[in-house]
Amino acid sequence: MSKENIHNRSLERALQILCSFTKERQALGLKEISLATALSKSTVYRLCVTLVQFDFLQYDEKKGKYSLGLKLFDLGGIVFSSFSLRKAADAHLTQLQESTGESVFLGVLRDDFLMYLDKRDSDDNPIRFRTDIGTVRQPYFGMMGQVLLSFLDETEVDRILKKRPLKPITGKSISTREDLHKRLDVIRTQGFAFEVGEVIDGVGGIAAPIFNYEGKVIAAVGIRFIHSSANEERAENLIELVGKTAKSISADLGYLKGKR
Repeated sequence: MSKENIHNRSLERALQILCSFTKERQALGLKEISLATALSKSTVYRLCVTLVQFDFLQYDEKKGKYSLGLKLFDLGGIVFSSFSLRKAADAHLTQLQESTGESVFLGVLRDDFLMYLDKRDSDDNPIRFRTDIGTVRQPYFGMMGQVLLSFLDETEVDRILKKRPLKPITGKSISTREDLHKRLDVIRTQGFAFEVGEVIDGVGGIAAPIFNYEGKVIAAVGIRFIHSSANEERAENLIELVGKTAKSISADLGYLKGKR
């Protein structure tokens, strides 16, 4: 058996162990897990030690019982947060798309990447942007990435940039750390991001932050549009609509202005 197959088998067995816990069986001993999974007690013990090490399980020495660990709670919280965010944003994204006729996006930072959680395209707009739900981009990517970075501490931004260095996409893309920090300061002050041609030549982008009930920025809502089709008045109108959408989603998530 190859090393890869052995690792896959170990992963499969570890998942069997995690799935043996239920609402009715929240704490299990080695023998109980062995019976539930049809694995030997020695195999169960070896895998449980690793799962405890990574906080997927916790062990009560007095009772000799295992239970699910805090890491699963953390991961579950991320999933719940994403679902709650998409639910809160759903109608607002549709309204923004219908009122502007432009492509609308919802994004978050995940593992130091920009991830797209939702999007809306117009059936009447011949322009389609190839960004599917679940797509990940560099954290500084366009208007949405920059909005999300702008509300982080400077040291945190630098940590992310060290991990994911700036790589210009077009001739107008920000290419230095200093210029990015200047841009982030502007975004933080004015409350929205506006860029033209930094991701796609001739295409503009506008995004605004979404706050949760704690006053923390957890997401961004943005639109992309053909720059030649938007004069100054049109651009100002789009900025206003994106800002109102972000505020409406924030309010639905329990955000109260002045809480930050």
